[in-house]
Amino acid sequence: MVEDESRMRDLLERGLGEEGYSVDTAQDGPSGLWMALENDYSAIVLDLMLPRLDGIAVCERLRAAGRWAPVIMLTARGEMDDRVRGLDAGADDYLAKPFGFAELAARLRALVRRGSTERPPVLTVGSLTLDPARRRAWRGSTPLDLSPKEFSLLEMFVRHPGEVLSRTRILEQVWDFAYMGTSNVVDQYVTYLRRKVDKPFGSTDIETVRGVGYRLKSGSHDAPQGIGALNDPQDRYCDPEQLDQVKRYPTSLPRREGETRE
Repeated sequence: MVEDESRMRDLLERGLGEEGYSVDTAQDGPSGLWMALENDYSAIVLDLMLPRLDGIAVCERLRAAGRWAPVIMLTARGEMDDRVRGLDAGADDYLAKPFGFAELAARLRALVRRGSTERPPVLTVGSLTLDPARRRAWRGSTPLDLSPKEFSLLEMFVRHPGEVLSRTRILEQVWDFAYMGTSNVVDQYVTYLRRKVDKPFGSTDIETVRGVGYRLKSGSHDAPQGIGALNDPQDRYCDPEQLDQVKRYPTSLPRREGETRE
């Protein structure tokens, strides 16, 4: 348990001990982080407002280090933004002060039953990388400048690579059930996303599945590969009919002067 208020720390330590838990305590962020990295705990009670290193930073560093003990975050602030930040940082549950000890004990029992489950803090599909906690995305090493809705849409694709996502499912998850906007908003945002994620990199990873929805290729690349990819500077002079012939009949394109084929 990491809690900087000594009275609260003592009360919780005593109460959890009576519940049968063996409790280690720390009173600041760095100490709590070190203890959590050095020991395999069944669960961690982590205060948000800690000296020297706050609870969100502690949680982020634990997850980045591959430590997946369930975390319940405590705070005197119950604002929505704080709850979202804590959960995005890797916390499993959230409890605002003041709270009843019985509720804390019940939530801890539920987390301990669930156990530790690895949840990568960074999502990767091919050359696409997303950090949901920091709301940042990259294509290879290039940062992507995405609006909040574009990021949420890309995150949905990255969490379901190779899976066809219907427009209705996207609308319900990225927007909400009560959305009353234009009916083609999903198509519009997929277009926006392709302009930022695919087109500048010569990729076509976000596919349209006619009559169903959209799909992110499960193994995306920085640029198209194979027949038809314009890797040779001279290929840019091929007209569309020639390129179509290359795709269907690779040996049908007229040879350039001095060129041989095997």
